[in-house]
Order: sequence, then C-alpha cells, then structure tokens
Amino acid sequence: MRFLGNRSSGKMGYAIAQALLRRGARVKLISAPSALLPPSGSEFFPVETAQEMAEAMDKALKGASALVMAAAVADYRPIEVSSRKIKKNGENLCLELVPNPDLLASFRGDYLRVGFAAESEELLPNAEKKRLRKNLDLIVANDITRSDSGFDRDTNKVFFLDAGGSEELPVLTKQEVAERLVDRLTSLLRAKA
Repeated sequence: MRFLGNRSSGKMGYAIAQALLRRGARVKLISAPSALLPPSGSEFFPVETAQEMAEAMDKALKGASALVMAAAVADYRPIEVSSRKIKKNGENLCLELVPNPDLLASFRGDYLRVGFAAESEELLPNAEKKRLRKNLDLIVANDITRSDSGFDRDTNKVFFLDAGGSEELPVLTKQEVAERLVDRLTSLLRAKA
C-alpha cells in the first residue's frame, strides 16, 4: 500500500468554483491533488493533507463572504507516515489511525458556511444532524450508494437543507448542481445583508 485516499474527484468543488467565477465572485480554491485544472481566475491553494488544508483555509477565509466546503476530507489519518518503503516480511502489519480535525466545524466567522454530506444511509436525517451540529447555513446532501451520483461521477442527485427545510433536486450534471447552489448561496447572502 502506497496511499490511502477516497474516490472523490474534485469535480463538484471545481464546478462550484467555475459557477462562482461566472457570476463575478472572487474565488479561492483549495484542492487536494486532482486531474482537474484550477479554473482560470481563481486563486489556487494546492494541499495534500488535512493540516495543509486547515492552514490554507486560515489564509483564504480572511475577508470571505462564504465558505463552500465540498472537499471529502478524510476522517482519519495514519498516526505515523513512513518516508521509506515498508518491506513485506510475511507478518501482519497494523496501521493505527487517529482522527483528523473537523475542518468545517472548526472554521467559523462572519461568513456563510455551506457543507456537503455524502451519506450511504438515512440521507436526510444524517445530513440535517450534521448541519445542526456544525451550525451550517446550508448543507448539500447526496446519497453515495446511487450509481448516478457522488464520487467520480459527472452527475449528482442532491438535496439542499437549511433552516427553512429541504429542497430535492433531480439528477443533474455537477455543473448544473453548482449553478443551483450558487443561486441558493446568492439568496442567503442577500438575506444576511
């Protein structure tokens, strides 16, 4: 094993950045390694670890009006990382994991906070619990067990949940979901002003 990760492609986050740029927003895109190119006009912060992401968020959020956190940050990380290859010796190898900090919960400020909930069961109840626990203005919930939605797909089937309730969207391209999300974000920002 050389690498632990998830199947998240970054497509949703990059689509949101592009939609915001089309509307004239100033965009700071923080991204783990991806095959995607950062959208032209965005300020790009490449990161590889949750700690690096936290440091980039600290810089990027100064003066921000909104935080949209589509990143699928790992809940756990290895307690120890080897800088060299660990040779096979025929014995079992135990990998000890420790929790990563909850970035979305720990970053609070005078800006709107939007999160994502990639769930495999009890989609709406789990997403609403997450929204309340992290005190989010909006959460985007998607069922990752669907074949037409979620990680490494070009389409997504999502629900928007906020204090006013939930809105179900049909299966849309990630670009279309991003446009709808920016519409909702714009409404929330106007209501806050």
